[in-house]
Amino acid sequence: MIVDLKNLALDELEDFIEGLGKKRYRARQIMKWIYHHRSTSFDEMTDLAKDLRAELVCNARISSLSPVTIETAKDGTRKYLFCLEDGNQVESVLIPDESRLTLCISTQVGCAMGCRFCLTGKEGFARNLTAGEILNQVLGVAENLDKKERISNVVIMGMGEPLANYENVTRAIGVMTSDLGLGFSRRRVTLSTVGLVPQMKRLFAERVKCRLAISLNASTETVRSYLMPISRRYPLRSLLETCRSLHLPPRERITFEYVLINGINDSEKDARRLLLVVRGIKCKINLIPFNECPGISFQRSKKKAVTIFQKILLEGGITTIIRESRGDDISAACGQLRGKITRL
Repeated sequence: MIVDLKNLALDELEDFIEGLGKKRYRARQIMKWIYHHRSTSFDEMTDLAKDLRAELVCNARISSLSPVTIETAKDGTRKYLFCLEDGNQVESVLIPDESRLTLCISTQVGCAMGCRFCLTGKEGFARNLTAGEILNQVLGVAENLDKKERISNVVIMGMGEPLANYENVTRAIGVMTSDLGLGFSRRRVTLSTVGLVPQMKRLFAERVKCRLAISLNASTETVRSYLMPISRRYPLRSLLETCRSLHLPPRERITFEYVLINGINDSEKDARRLLLVVRGIKCKINLIPFNECPGISFQRSKKKAVTIFQKILLEGGITTIIRESRGDDISAACGQLRGKITRL
């Protein structure tokens, strides 16, 4: 079987090289060629012996992805469409913000979570992405940037639920944050989840190098279960107890994402309840006014309601930021990614 080396963590690559009868340290050289020099051919790896390069040609490959289309919004947000080898498609979004370029990447084709305010799951779920397909979104976008541009932050919250693809996602994060890989600081990589409690605990037990964001979106069990079916499996109380039990690194906080939907979860009572709900958790809250789109009947909260909601949280001592919609004119805003599922 031909192995895609971008699907392997360092220790797995070392085992693979050892299986070819070569020294394990060669794996570190190969990783540098792949991620530092962006090599896609073994012939370029000139500090490897010719016989090793020949064996790699027979037993391995280095995958890559190039965007099929790139759309640019009025605000400078860019949406990248990638076609995978099986014909399925995923989308990534690059968001410029002052001196930062934040890339939002996907982890699945479609999504099985069924959140009512998100388009991604409307077509259903096809499959998990491999670690290589996750990493290749970062590399594929980086290859298309101007020389002065550089991706500063990666947010794993595009199409799909990252923690439902735990092995591939954490393997990709390991490469992203490795000095031999893409070299991102853990503070520059954020994983966003709907709240898969067992996987959240595992993420911290294994000390995966990323920040955690949780899609909360309600202050009561009833409303959250209505908006997010996953809450029936992992109730709000269980999720919050888990958040309180996590051992966060110093100066680090959990980010709670709260999509504000007119008449559903945006009242002053909701804001005051939310203060009680997150009490005792080191956190900040991102308020995201719902991004309206065809196929979903919800409406964006009124500007006044958003402002009052933020004011109540701030007065309650919670750092609260309003995340303005970015790229909605090209369907690149939060909850609008669709891609394309190929029915095989």
